[in-house]
Amino acid sequence: MQRVRYPHVGLNTLLAATLLMLLAACSAPEPTRQEAYVFGTRIEVRLAGPEGANGREAVAAVLREFDRMHRTYHAWQESELSALNAAIAADKPHEVSTELAVFINTAQELSAAGDYLFDPGIGRLIALWGFQTDDIQPHVPPPDELKALIAQHPSIANLKLNKYRVSSSNRAVALDFGGYLKGVALDRAAAILKSRGVQHALINIGGNILALGNRDGQVDGKAWRVGIQHPRAAKVGNVPLASLELRDGEAIGTSGDYHRFFEVDGKRYCHLIDPRSGMPHDATQSLTILIPPAADAGTRSDALSKPIFIAGERWLAMARQLGVDAVLKVGADGTAQATPVMKERLTIEAPDVRLEVAKPFIAP
Repeated sequence: MQRVRYPHVGLNTLLAATLLMLLAACSAPEPTRQEAYVFGTRIEVRLAGPEGANGREAVAAVLREFDRMHRTYHAWQESELSALNAAIAADKPHEVSTELAVFINTAQELSAAGDYLFDPGIGRLIALWGFQTDDIQPHVPPPDELKALIAQHPSIANLKLNKYRVSSSNRAVALDFGGYLKGVALDRAAAILKSRGVQHALINIGGNILALGNRDGQVDGKAWRVGIQHPRAAKVGNVPLASLELRDGEAIGTSGDYHRFFEVDGKRYCHLIDPRSGMPHDATQSLTILIPPAADAGTRSDALSKPIFIAGERWLAMARQLGVDAVLKVGADGTAQATPVMKERLTIEAPDVRLEVAKPFIAP
């Protein structure tokens, strides 16, 4: 039996419901809220405080920027990124914009830090598994095609950047920023809002969330409280796995096997692919990290959750390597583990969850 799941937006709906429930309990007026669908997922921006027309225009500027980034760096539709990928496949150097050059350089640094378990250079693998589409179909690649592509070892490390001129030593490389661009967009949104005087906001892009200020819009107001989706939400009545208070400048990122996936003969194949084997990772259901305030907190929340997710049993060692000390992991068997720092921040919401405390960064 074959089943397919389309791009998942349940996390955002659930988050919105959780926030509404929690915000209704306080005396502050409900924040201004606007939603859109960008980057293949539902996004939400909430403003707290008396922002008025200025706040609405700030949110509109954020949404315009999201749309621009989505169109400019789309992996399988005509875009600046797809033009670069075509040049790489043709073994031709290619001039890119200043922005794309910065993105490539940053992605190379983040990929190297995580031993290339997060690698935007495996776009051909993602396409081979059928995830570069808005209409995912159950499709297990022919073993010979998968083996041939893996043998070429495509990686973003194969790209050489000379100012704005990009060349590659490997024609099998194709960039896909799907595991990176949402985090970059969070940081971009925060910068736009701040530049327009918005001090209190919550930005959510498909489960990657960044907080500014607080939910009351006051100097000493209450922190934003957000929900973390249960990776098997339907089985628990769509109750959140956990919730936590997100402080000014903090960001969380969740990677899960429930966002984009299909099933064949009862086996789940998700879009999070291990670059070493070319196979979708199946030892983790979900993994959430909390990143402290920084100019790149959003970027790190998105990019760094991937190598920790794919590291499997070595997730603690990988988290330590990446300098991430707040992690919540749900394994393939549904066991939930958290580092001590993360446990202190969590409130478990789902009745079936028994949270185990992971030993502090001791490699298995």
